[in-house]
Amino acid sequence: MKKIFLPLVFLFALLLAACSGTAAPAPTSGDVYVSQNLPTDYDGALAVRNQLAFGTLELNQGDLAISAEQAQALIPLWQGLRSTQQAGGSAQAEVSALLTQIESAMTPEQLQAIAAMKLTQPDMQAWATANGITMGSGTPGQGAGMSPEARATKQAAEGVTTSGGSGSKLSAALIDAVIASLEAQVK
Repeated sequence: MKKIFLPLVFLFALLLAACSGTAAPAPTSGDVYVSQNLPTDYDGALAVRNQLAFGTLELNQGDLAISAEQAQALIPLWQGLRSTQQAGGSAQAEVSALLTQIESAMTPEQLQAIAAMKLTQPDMQAWATANGITMGSGTPGQGAGMSPEARATKQAAEGVTTSGGSGSKLSAALIDAVIASLEAQVK
């Protein structure tokens, strides 16, 4: 009986381990934060961090602009996020906590307005071009007529990451612009 029982227990444990490993695939991008306010399930959707950053810049052009009080609360959060991005090996829990706090510092109306913008990769690229931000060794707007696959190949050849990744130059430039905008509102 013992000879049959031990292998069965081992087999059962092995099956449980195998099943638990297939329940949720490992994330493949740097951003795994899921927002209850900002969807990422539409074509070309920006990562939540980029939606928050780009959306904040857009809000500051209208009636739902970030208040001076909000700016004071948001500046250290965005600076912390920038630091985690520069460090490169930051724990996702730390990044998620910062993004949660950023969302908490904003009003529901502001978050709804950002969600309604449905910000996409082309929106962010247009912002970069308009602000003279270059990616890799190219010039602003270079590759605009390329297919997404050709653009990705070109970016990989130049050592440029996509803007959805946590280490991207464009995402870093966007965060820097948000910090500068918020600092201007506090003065």
